[in-house]
Amino acid sequence: MHVLRSLIFYIVFYGGSALLILVAVLLQYVVPGSERAACDTWSAFHHWCVENLLRIRIEITGTMPEGAAFYALKHESFFEAIEVPHIFDHPSGFAKKELFDIPGWGRLARRYGGIPVARDQGAKALRYMLREVRPLIARQRPILIFPEGTRIAHGSRPRLQAGFAALYKLIGLPVIPVAVDSGLLYQQLWKKPGTIRIHFGEPIPAGLPREEIERRTHEAINVLNTPVAQSTAPD
Repeated sequence: MHVLRSLIFYIVFYGGSALLILVAVLLQYVVPGSERAACDTWSAFHHWCVENLLRIRIEITGTMPEGAAFYALKHESFFEAIEVPHIFDHPSGFAKKELFDIPGWGRLARRYGGIPVARDQGAKALRYMLREVRPLIARQRPILIFPEGTRIAHGSRPRLQAGFAALYKLIGLPVIPVAVDSGLLYQQLWKKPGTIRIHFGEPIPAGLPREEIERRTHEAINVLNTPVAQSTAPD
């Protein structure tokens, strides 16, 4: 049954997404500021499809603090990338530049507050990211990053990308580590029913040495990352 549910999910979600993005791109030229409602609607639609078509329950534990903070998320599948506008209040995040080159969607994501990361430009990219993120922090928007840099298979614990510690130092915000175990159910072609867990860890204060912020963040985002198979709901 999970194969059939996955097929229905692909048809409904991606078909609906194409329509939503087309409408959102057109609305940008007619209704200024509509990109927030468009992205929030798309994320909420995804959330509904995951829960009702795939029969995946989403369990959130820990506490999300109020005010500006720098959130470091484990990244195991597209699930958390799409889910964040539904979880956070108008978040902004760093993502690889190639995603912003997608026609239509890239412009929409940029206007929503996404910040492109040119990984091959070193210090120049870091200066650009810092310049872009400061006005968003001033507006108390949550700032998100996937510190491992890309999607990681469940059970893997690679070192964090160097840019994470550099941004942490320059931004001057506490880090909220967010553990996610979506890879067990969502990353596969035929998605499985069960529970995806999202856990907000204890805040890590600003101003720590590089080695300590990397160690503490790495440990915290991996608290759900075990090779043990997760129990799933019956088909």
